[in-house]
Amino acid sequence: MCGIVGAVSTRNIVPILVQGLQRLEYRGYDSCGIAVHAGSLAPQGAAGLQRVRGTARVAELLAQVQAQQLESATGIAHTRWATHGAPTVDNAHPHFSHGACGDEADADAGTPGRVALVHNGIIENYEELRARLQARGYRFTSQTDTEVIAHLVDSHYGGDLFAAVQAAVAELRGAYAIAVLHRDEPHRLVGARAGSPLVLGVGQGGAEHFVASDAMALAGVTDQIIYLEEGDLVDLQPGRYWIVGPAGRPLTPQERPVRTVQAFSGAVELGPYRHYMQKEIFEQPRALADTLQGVAGIVPELFDGIAQPGRPHQAAWRVFQEIDRVLILGCGTSYYSGCVARYWLEDIAAIPTQVEVASEYRYRASVPDARTLVVVISQSGETADTLAALRHAQSLGMRHTLTICNVATSAMVRECALAYITRAGVEIGVASTKAFTTQLAGLFLLTLALAQSRGRLAKAQEDAHLKAMRHLPAALHAALALEPQIISWAEAFASKENALFLGRGMHYPIAQEGALKLKEISYIHAEAYPAGELKHGPLALVTSAMPVVTIAPNDALLEKLKSNMQEVRARGGQLYVLADAGTQIDNGEGMHVIRMPENYGPLSPLLHVVPLQLLAYHTACARGTDVDKPRNLAKSVTVE
Repeated sequence: MCGIVGAVSTRNIVPILVQGLQRLEYRGYDSCGIAVHAGSLAPQGAAGLQRVRGTARVAELLAQVQAQQLESATGIAHTRWATHGAPTVDNAHPHFSHGACGDEADADAGTPGRVALVHNGIIENYEELRARLQARGYRFTSQTDTEVIAHLVDSHYGGDLFAAVQAAVAELRGAYAIAVLHRDEPHRLVGARAGSPLVLGVGQGGAEHFVASDAMALAGVTDQIIYLEEGDLVDLQPGRYWIVGPAGRPLTPQERPVRTVQAFSGAVELGPYRHYMQKEIFEQPRALADTLQGVAGIVPELFDGIAQPGRPHQAAWRVFQEIDRVLILGCGTSYYSGCVARYWLEDIAAIPTQVEVASEYRYRASVPDARTLVVVISQSGETADTLAALRHAQSLGMRHTLTICNVATSAMVRECALAYITRAGVEIGVASTKAFTTQLAGLFLLTLALAQSRGRLAKAQEDAHLKAMRHLPAALHAALALEPQIISWAEAFASKENALFLGRGMHYPIAQEGALKLKEISYIHAEAYPAGELKHGPLALVTSAMPVVTIAPNDALLEKLKSNMQEVRARGGQLYVLADAGTQIDNGEGMHVIRMPENYGPLSPLLHVVPLQLLAYHTACARGTDVDKPRNLAKSVTVE
């Protein structure tokens, strides 16, 4: 969601801050800003804090920066996705504290600030803190919870910014990643994190240092990254940094090691594509090939955990022997991938499987089982609701944990005993595409590994499944070749305001994913139902104005599905059918059919989702919406 970039150096870092914000635009945002210490390049460092903020894109912010000739060796920058308060300039970050009324710096908005702060996350006790600070004379100019932190740091300041931040965060409840400057310390930046990601970048031989919410923001600047852990505070000055843990103890380099991280800055280039989403849809064959690279056979070692400092190596084969059920946790698209996997796990591995929306799981009374494998799914590995659900499951005594994740250095990978890292590469578009299909590939491998560990996977079956998986990239290329036919569908969908998606069995979650994609980027209201549920309510919505997208694989439920389709036709509904060969479903009155290139058995959800992604994309293009940055949405949801 929101993005943070900060730097302390001896050179002008304003271009680095702007570039970092540009690299974070994929997360989604509705305002942005920069604050710098204008005196940090002067020998005496006399000048104070300056900022530029706006509710347009980073390109417009850059124009303001250039117009004001802003230069500095110390600064912070931010892209904001609104939570508390509307997307206005007053609510945009960085926030200033001018001090309490009556202090040497009056709280007038025109007075240079004493504290500048950017923040990702949500402060749950901000109203209580706000009331207390107002009683002390602090004037608030925004509706945000973030401004509370700036004033709180100022209230604790006694000449040492690190001590002030340390005292302030001790009073916060909620999630935060913050970066803070003070008027009186022009060559210092302090950061802290709890529940929201923050990384430290070490640059140019250690002479300059950076903080960011995502290592990608620092691509091309430094590849030397330290991943801060829960409760860490970091103090940055030119030529030095130090990290203090949640107990106030300075941490050693062994406890917070520097890692070389390739942030793949080239991956953010659009190339010949119109939008990132289109590019990422067409990258799926390569992403699947990369995800399956090195998989020569089904062995538990595919899921062995990544060794972490202070944590023993975990062996998947041992964990698989100690579990007899699976609990899958995810949000949005990741949740739907888990729903598909439930069919695989129960059918192929014969292991009872439950799938939960992560944001709901920890807020209900559940019955824990220590012999459960808790599987968490996330593209970023930083999804706040999924991380919280993981920690809740662990607190209930469920210690067997595994993540399917696209980022090897993420919090989710660090906190799970086992992991399978997908290799989708950087995904810029808010609407997930290649992350979804690579998650499905990882989950299918997990299914096969669990089936093998339970004695339910014969060698001939293993070979057949692996052969099918290796053919997936070619099969996806064939599905992508359907794009011209999908465009003709999109032209009809562009004028609609409602759509219905139907599927049965393991294709019902694919229908849900298709409906999600359409509503996310085209703003057409779309819902998905199991096709057998039509007569139990949704059929009342069907008219000639309601397009009904139907996924029709050639499987055991086909004849049942055909009956459901006839129910739609009898009410004048318009059917748009993705049909496998051999289904004997043909074009006709009220029946628009696209023939899928091949039937793919249990892996067919990976093929059927591709035309649905293309349908959403081309419909959104026809309607003129912002495909890569849909309104009100963010890429990496790091707040609850």
